[in-house]
Amino acid sequence: MIQVEGLTKYYGALAAIRDLTFAIDRGEVIGFLGLNGAGKSTALRVLGCVLLPTSGRVTIDGFDVVRDPHEIRKRIGFLPDTPPLYTEMTVGAYLEFVARLRGVPSGRAKARTIEVEERTATRDVHDEVIGNLSHGFKQRIGIAQALVHNPKLLILDEPTSGLDPVQIVEMRQLIKGLKGEHTILLSSHILSEISQTCDRLLVIQGGEIVGQGSEQELATQMGSGGYLEIEIGGPSQGEGRAPVEKALQAVRAVAGVLSASVIREEAHVAQIKLDAPAALCPQVVRALVAADIDVMRVGRGSAQLESIFLKLTQTGGQPS
Repeated sequence: MIQVEGLTKYYGALAAIRDLTFAIDRGEVIGFLGLNGAGKSTALRVLGCVLLPTSGRVTIDGFDVVRDPHEIRKRIGFLPDTPPLYTEMTVGAYLEFVARLRGVPSGRAKARTIEVEERTATRDVHDEVIGNLSHGFKQRIGIAQALVHNPKLLILDEPTSGLDPVQIVEMRQLIKGLKGEHTILLSSHILSEISQTCDRLLVIQGGEIVGQGSEQELATQMGSGGYLEIEIGGPSQGEGRAPVEKALQAVRAVAGVLSASVIREEAHVAQIKLDAPAALCPQVVRALVAADIDVMRVGRGSAQLESIFLKLTQTGGQPS
């Protein structure tokens, strides 16, 4: 759906983005991450045919953003960081107007407006003036205008910006509901939203891509591919820490376990975290059983997106 090769955009002498290269397949949901000023919005505006690139090549659905911007606009729905709303219009009139602008036939525009209102939970405010609505509704209407012509590609720049926790959950469910029907490129500062919504991540820093791949792939590249969490029977009355120490000794002896530490210890239960690949789980459990340790639960974890993001933006993508 998207092919980007060597994309560069200068504002005067300042390079907002430099030599970006990536590809996005049809139906993927991609998270676009970066600190403020990293170049995310500039890149999205080039993809949305709002800005011309200084150099490089970008194609969307086979069309070039420089040569075929009108063809691309028919195929994309773009929600910039500030929704492009006409606040003096009613919701229904605005969406029908946008549908006509985007090439939806006049006989179909009204029905399509109703469809996207139902999809984005804005049907109840169909006759309300946009300027009188809450920020959360305005964000939903921003997504509705991006969807009204049923585009192949959705570009959403900070769709949860300024929303309260309940609205964020609702927006997350809305975006998840669009998965599979559209290719989605999503920019957000809320890392948990990216983690729960997206198939792959693109991380940009200083105008350059410093990491791309799934959350697990990025974690592996940064040297924090995963861990095991094991809950064992803790010490009984008067036993001291004997079972916990024995458990630590047993798991540390397993080849491939890099480290082991106690993250929670209470009466009758203790939780141990192992820096080890998930494939070692059977060996670890066998070692604990052989040491006469009661294994109550085994879980597999992976590096938090927050720590991956911080490493990428602080090290420029170089594994530490």
